[in-house]
Parts: sequence; structure tokens; C-alpha cells
Amino acid sequence: MIARFVLAALAASLATSAVAAQISYVRAGKLIDPQTGKVATDRLIRVEAGKITAVTAWTAPPKDGPVADWSGLTVLPGLIDMHTHLVDDEQSENIAQPLMRSASEQAYVGAAHARATLMAGFTSVRDVGSWRAFSDVALRDAIEVGHVPGPRMSVAGAYVTAPGGGGEITGLAPDVTIPAEMRRGVVEDAADVHKKVRALLVGGADFIKLIATGAVLTEGTEPGQLELSEDEIRAAVEEAAKRGTYATAHAHGAEGVKTAVRAGVRSIEHGSLIDDEGIALMKAKGVFLVADIYNGDFIDTYGREHHWPDGMIRKNRETTDAQREGFRKAVKAGVKIAYGTDAGVYPHGWNARQMPYMVKYGMTPMQAIQSATTVAAELMGKTGQVGCDAPGCFADLIAVAGDPLADISVLTAVPKVMKGGVLVKDER
Repeated sequence: MIARFVLAALAASLATSAVAAQISYVRAGKLIDPQTGKVATDRLIRVEAGKITAVTAWTAPPKDGPVADWSGLTVLPGLIDMHTHLVDDEQSENIAQPLMRSASEQAYVGAAHARATLMAGFTSVRDVGSWRAFSDVALRDAIEVGHVPGPRMSVAGAYVTAPGGGGEITGLAPDVTIPAEMRRGVVEDAADVHKKVRALLVGGADFIKLIATGAVLTEGTEPGQLELSEDEIRAAVEEAAKRGTYATAHAHGAEGVKTAVRAGVRSIEHGSLIDDEGIALMKAKGVFLVADIYNGDFIDTYGREHHWPDGMIRKNRETTDAQREGFRKAVKAGVKIAYGTDAGVYPHGWNARQMPYMVKYGMTPMQAIQSATTVAAELMGKTGQVGCDAPGCFADLIAVAGDPLADISVLTAVPKVMKGGVLVKDER
């Protein structure tokens, strides 16, 4: 039985590779190019070996490959979400939820979330932490070889957090033992940070996720409270740099943001209570902001209806409006904004619901699209590979009815999705 399953998976992977290697075309009614900020009409996109090889004006049907006729649609690069949690269960009122499934059960949950994300038009994601160390690495690798459908993933491996901090499972009885694999990134001091970060990168992590402050959704922690010192954060940054990568910091509080930026992180996650000094510092150092400004409304409505802990509801209320005002100021100041939603707090596949919020709080529709394409790609170090629709880019494309530059909400319903030249969703 196992042998048959492996052979079937291998056959499916080989079939997908064969399709991607063929020459094919996409006819785009409108083509949004976020690299230039321009829109062209009636374009022909040539795809070979999973990448775009040419973009020209449509003249006549080519004879060396099939054409996907998207002439009545607006085409743009597959979107990128820089703050997801694909492997874990979605947030619930049960603080012990991470302990309720076996590792094998959790793998199937992650596969389902990955598929939902891809079908929503997000062809790349950065997964910024899972409770079980390296479960995100396993999902990334399974997607890459074609065992399960999903977006291209860049993963953190585990949270690097202080004992009892925002990256720990808290609120349980004191005699409950948390499995070691769920505490792989818990650090005691800067020397321990070096050791734990090195182990995460050797284990397959693409970057490092630091929990610099308390968290809205972790019981017993406060968003404004600094949990890692500047020396500890800098130790992670230095260790990551040795291996050619970077660290990002979960930081809600104003001091946490500034401490992490001074220590050299590449991006700030959330930034809920950021102040003017922090914004100026991020701008000066070229640090990216990844702010989940949709989540507050979802937590307030769904969380109350489903009786999430009072502390979570309170902290969400105290940070939501402040985060949105800080986001508006950061946009105005010219801080680099990369699209990130904290998918997993809300249902996976809803990723694009944040798009209208980006526009409401200061971005133009083109800027919002760029945040989820070119800016996100820059943050990941993948400029010219993903988040683009020019020659040399992966043929990760989506198509929508209507014009997202006139109504950004059309991106919440994506009927056509292509990843690596393979059409993975084709709704009429």
C-alpha cells in the first residue's frame, strides 16, 4: 500500500514537471506589471519550463503551444503573504489546541491550509512560525517536490522566544509538560540564541522569527512588554547573517520595535504600538513593516462570538486602532510595507481580505498590489523570481474579473491561478 502511494505521488510529480516544461501561453486582457507600476492591454505571455520567457503584444495565436485565454480578465503576478501560519490549527478559544493533535494529523491540516492559500491566488508565502519545530520545513519540502499543492514557502522552523513569552504555549496548569519539539526556540540568553538559531538554520529554516515582545493571542503576555534584549536580538541577526539570511521580529510595543530595528532585523511584524521615532528609524534603516491590519476586526467579532479568552479580546481592542494609525503614518513616511496578514488567526484562504484595508489606511491600489508582490519579494530576497510577471520570473500568475486598480476587493475572488506554468485553478 505504501509503495503504491509513493509511486502514485511520484507519477503525479513527474506529470506536473512535464506540463511545466512545455511551451504555453497566456493571453491577458489587461496585464498589471507591479515592477513598473504600469498596465498594458492585450498581452501575450510566453511560458517555458515554468518561467516567463517573453511578454509581447497579442497579434495571432501562436502555433508552438496552447493558449490560456484570459483576454476578458485582468492578469497580475501571484500574490505573496509575508505572515502566515499554515501548519497549525486556526486560532480558537482553546489555549491547549496545539496539544490536541498528533504530528501526523497536523501534517494533513497544514496540507489543507496550503491548498486553500494557493487557491486564493497566493502563490508564495512566508510562514513565520509553527508550534512543532520544523513542521513548516516538511510542508515546504512536500510542496516543492509535488506531493501536495500549495504556495512556494519560506519558513522559520520555530519561534525564538523568551521562556514563558509570546512564542510559548501558556496558560496551562503548572504540571503540564510541553513537548520538547514545541520549545525548540526557547532561549535563556544571547549565547543560547546563537546556539538555537544555528540549530534552526541547520534544520532547514530559511530565516529566523524572533518574538521580541508579548503577544495579543498568548495568555500571560502583554504586547507592549519587551521580552528579548537588544543583545539577544542582535545575536540572532548575527547568526543568521553568517548563513546568508536574516531575522524578523514580532514586535507590538514601541520600545520593542526600536530595539529590534537597532539590533538589525530585516522586518517588523505587527508594529501595533509603533511611535514616530520607530517609524523614522525604520525608514532610515530600510526595515520593512509587515502589519496585519485586517485581523483586529475579525478577532473582535469572531473572538467575542466564540468566547475567546477575555485577555485576548482586551489586548486586541487596545492595539487595533493604534496599529492602523501607525500603519497610515508609516505609509506616509515611505517605510517599506510588505503584505502580511497573520493567516491562521482567521481562516486560510481569506488572505486577500486585507487588501481593502491597505487602501483604506493610506495606500493606493497599486501600492497595495506592490506590497503583496514586488515589495514582499524584495523582503524575501527573491526580486525577479516571484511577485513579477516579466521575462525571467516564475510563471506564477492570477487573473480576476474587473479592475483591482479601481476596486481592490476583486482580488478576494480569484478564478484563475497558475503556479510555475501549471494551471492549478480554472473557474469560469
